[in-house]
This record gives sequence, structure tokens and C-alpha cells, in this order.
Amino acid sequence: MQNSGSVHDMSKVALSELAVNGGPKVRRKPWPGRSLLGQEEKAAVDALFDQAIATGQAFGYDGPVEKAYCEEFSQYMGGGFTDAVNSGSNALYVALRALDLPPYSEVIVSCITDAGGMMPIPLNNLIPVVADAAPGGYNIGPEQVEAMITPLTSAIVVAHIMGEPVDMDGIMAIARRYNLRVVEDCAQAHSAKLNGKPLGSFGDIGVFSTMFGKHHITGSQGGLVFTKDEDLYWRIRRASDRGKPHGCPAGSTNQIASLNCNLGDLGAAIGRVQLKKLPAIVAARRRLVAAISEGLREIPAINVPKLLPGAEASYWYFRLEVNTEAITCDKATFVKALQAEGILLTPSYAHFPHRMEWFRKQRVFGQSGLPWSSPEYKGNNYRDFPIPNAEAATAKQFNLHVYESWGEEEINDILAAFRKVASAYSR
Repeated sequence: MQNSGSVHDMSKVALSELAVNGGPKVRRKPWPGRSLLGQEEKAAVDALFDQAIATGQAFGYDGPVEKAYCEEFSQYMGGGFTDAVNSGSNALYVALRALDLPPYSEVIVSCITDAGGMMPIPLNNLIPVVADAAPGGYNIGPEQVEAMITPLTSAIVVAHIMGEPVDMDGIMAIARRYNLRVVEDCAQAHSAKLNGKPLGSFGDIGVFSTMFGKHHITGSQGGLVFTKDEDLYWRIRRASDRGKPHGCPAGSTNQIASLNCNLGDLGAAIGRVQLKKLPAIVAARRRLVAAISEGLREIPAINVPKLLPGAEASYWYFRLEVNTEAITCDKATFVKALQAEGILLTPSYAHFPHRMEWFRKQRVFGQSGLPWSSPEYKGNNYRDFPIPNAEAATAKQFNLHVYESWGEEEINDILAAFRKVASAYSR
């Protein structure tokens, strides 16, 4: 069914017709929710409770359900080893802890990421070094990474933002050249691929968030740590479970001091069902984005940024760019008008953790300034990190919300709103 608001004639829309100026909205009813959880997840959780009640034994962690979930995720990734943890931030913490990097060495990290994608670096007594994005987008590129390498560099944390693949072949070539470890932050990139290979399988370790807003979830919070290296897997297990001697000879005691970052059978029961749904979820988002992209081709006010060759994004959000040369207003005015028409979007993703107070004031271990202030750190502990490419991209781009539950009516309304606003502000 086509919404009447999607019908667009060739006459220019008057500014007074825009909803932001009091005109009628294109989208007049609520958007469908994701409907991510269903009876299948409820049945899996009920079965876990039924067993606990029948046996008198509470479900815990590292049980048969969690082990099955980890095995199934490893298979989904094409083979390897997985440890389920209780958040995406802890997944990165565990990954870095397992790599056992030299204290006070530098770890290059994406400038656009969640704070939880950067904080685990100093929490492991490592120094975050922030790389600019590649021109035109949110993700870092090989050139930007190589520019930040010093003799102190030990690792790279690569975030695939919005589910768009980074040039991992280029990143890995640099990592091999300089003998660096690589962690892929796939919190927003479940099931995304590059040249047919799943993101998270290029580097030494791939980490995923399974909190309630991601492509597939384990409940309110959760995360996964994936590797193809069995020895590294056992180090991951120890790092996520207080250093317990997983994979060690009988009689061994706790191997390292670490935290309890375990997920548990309850979250894993949800995750197992969700993982089966993941291919359909991502396929639906790709179809939605393809249809919207096709409709936007006729709207000069919007540019659809291109992915890398061979990239298959999973679209946590859909990144779009306002072409201000085709309109009479700035980006902020344009996206505000789209929002007034009822379109769900995030106006800017200028999300730079290194410009937050915790980073600027080096608040990791009280007021000590550690790890930056340690005499063992031989770098510049008040280094500035210019990010002109990221600033340029976020100044022009915004994120359109796209949910796998949306269909033709939602596509029509989205395109109708874009046409309406673009027409009103067209040159």
C-alpha cells in the first residue's frame, strides 16, 4: 500500500507546506518496532527456568546452553572459538587483556566509536592513540592508521561503524609489516562481510556487542569474543573469568588477575535463538537500504556514500550525506525538516570519545592521570589528535534509522519525506 504522502508532483513544494513550518507531516503514525523478541526466545528462557525448577539447580554460566551458543557463533563465523561475555565493552577489555600487550605501549583506535570502544585501552594500562577517519566516512583506513604508528605501537583496534566494513586487507598488511596485533570491534557490524569474509575474522580477535539495540541480542546486555587461534582462545577464557586456569594442566590455579566478565546460560538461551534469526534480519535491512537508495538517486540533495569494493554492510544505521550545493539551506535545517515530517534519524554522529571529559582529563585511575602519567610511558602524554576527515564527514552526514520490520509503506514514507523537503529547499 502506498501512502498518499509519497505521491510527488513536479511542482516545487512551498516552505509553508513543510511540517517544520506547520504543514502536514508525511508520516502520521508510529513506526513499527523491531519486534526482535518473539515466542521462540520466550520458549527458550521458559525451558531454562522449567529445568531449574524441576532440578532445584539454578542455571549459571559456562553451562551447556552457553557452550552451545559459543559453538554456534563460531560456526557462523566460519570456524574458530568464541567466549560469551556480559557486554561489548567487556569483550574489548577481555580481548586486550588476553593479548597481554606491553604496559604503556600504544594502541591505535578509531576516532569515531562508542566510549566503550576506547575506554578498555587505558583500563589495560595501554595508551589510546586516535586515528582519523578515511576521507568521506566514519571508518578509519590503512593510511590513517599507518600515520599514527610509532615505535611504541603494539596493536590496532578497528571499529566497523554503522556495520560498514573497514579496508581490513589494507589494515592487516600494515599490521604484518609492523608486527602489530589487531582487534576488530564489530559491535555494529554483525554479519557484515568484506570479499565474502565475515568481519571479526580478519584480525587476531573480533569482538561483538549483543546488547538490546544490536543486530542480534542476548537480552539487555552481552558480548562475544571470537578468534581463530586456539591458544589465544584459552587466554581469552582466562581473561574473562578471573584468570581461572581454562585450558591449563590439572592442578593449575588462577593464572592472571582479571575480572568476572561471564555472560551466562540465560543470555545465551536468547542468543541461540537470535543467532538463527540474524541472517534474515541483516538481509531485510539490506533490502530496505537498497530500495531507499534506489529512490534517493532522483534526489540531488542527498548523496548515498559508496562502500568499499567487495563490502557487504549490515546497516546498524544507514549513513547518508546532505549535498548542500543542491539546496538553499544547511544540513542542520534539512535534517530538522526531515524529522518534523516524522522521519527517524540521528542528525550527527560526531561521536568522538577522545574529546570527552574522561579522556581529556585522563580520568581512568582516580586523579593519577595513569596510564599516561606513568614514567614508563615514553610518548607524549598530552598529545593532540586532529581528525579533519571525521569532522568533515560528520558535518555533512547523518544516520537514517532502518529496521528489519519495515516494508513498502515505510519505504514510501521515507522517500516521500525526502522528496518533499528536498523540493522545498531546492535551488
